[in-house]
Amino acid sequence: MIFRNYILFLFALSFLITSCNKDNDQTPVEDPYIPNPYNLVIPEGFPAMIIPDDNPLTNEGVALGRLLFYDPILSADNSQSCASCHNPEFSFTDNGKKFSTGIDGIEGNRNSPPVINIGWMSSLFWDGRASTIEEQALEPIPNPIEMHQEWADAANKLNNHPEYPELFYQAFGSKIIDSIMVVQAIAQFERTMISSNSKWDSYLRGEVMLSQSESQGFEIFFTEKGDCFHCHSTILFTDNKFRNNGLDSIFTDDGLSDFTNNSNDIGKFKTPTLRNIMFTAPYMHDGRFSSLEEVIDFYSEGIVWSPTVDPLMKKVNQGGLFLTQQEKNSLIAFIKTLSDTSFINNPEYSNPFINE
Repeated sequence: MIFRNYILFLFALSFLITSCNKDNDQTPVEDPYIPNPYNLVIPEGFPAMIIPDDNPLTNEGVALGRLLFYDPILSADNSQSCASCHNPEFSFTDNGKKFSTGIDGIEGNRNSPPVINIGWMSSLFWDGRASTIEEQALEPIPNPIEMHQEWADAANKLNNHPEYPELFYQAFGSKIIDSIMVVQAIAQFERTMISSNSKWDSYLRGEVMLSQSESQGFEIFFTEKGDCFHCHSTILFTDNKFRNNGLDSIFTDDGLSDFTNNSNDIGKFKTPTLRNIMFTAPYMHDGRFSSLEEVIDFYSEGIVWSPTVDPLMKKVNQGGLFLTQQEKNSLIAFIKTLSDTSFINNPEYSNPFINE
């Protein structure tokens, strides 16, 4: 009996001690932060935007991506950001430069493409080597010609930053930052960068009329007279395909072939959007043309043949379209209706370190 009571006493004491320990060990468990869905408004007439299931748009993710886009912390010497080569004033291209220069003073060999409506692009870079914005955003940071910083070093800087860990926690539920979360945030921000308020868009909405010159340019653009519509007819003014448009007969840059290793792709480059093109000079993958006038002159009387030239370049054997000066002027007048000043001045896309 005494032994039984002793066992019961020990059991009760053990239970009491355990209960006390539990009471004293009330380490607060931080509830996971649930980010708020971002309300992405698709403009009328635009196709649906395909957004990856593993990177949905959230208010917190977009805001974080905007900070990262403009923060030079992602470069090795803290001197360059994504915006250094994608300036909003130039429709997110590189300040009128033919080629961009990285932190070590090394110049690239392709013109910086605009960041505009890229949420609808099925491939990125002039040679299409990235199939998503996330894949594209992974490259510039470690690229020795660009920002030249290993991802491990970039992540270390962000993890030791006084503010970024909390911002990443709010956006992704983790304060341990890695390259995947960085590019996901940047991609979220870039998917919101939509241009749909040019004069052309206002015309489609029935709000304005085109001038006589613009109307004549419209007719040239969308008929065989100008042949522009074959590659630039969609609401995005790009077909998202790769074409050899007759720039060269001999190539120093093989374009798409560098990625596919297919000789049939030599000299093919991604069709750029014509939206906001008046802000994105110089033109072509190598920035060889400094003005729209030079571009139109090329298509008018400068096209050359090569084995992979696109079959849509129907007048390649004649050397071009041979437009009159008036036709050239009208075509440029129409192309300028694609300019969207509200896009380049949108405060939601501006540098948060300056404007806030």
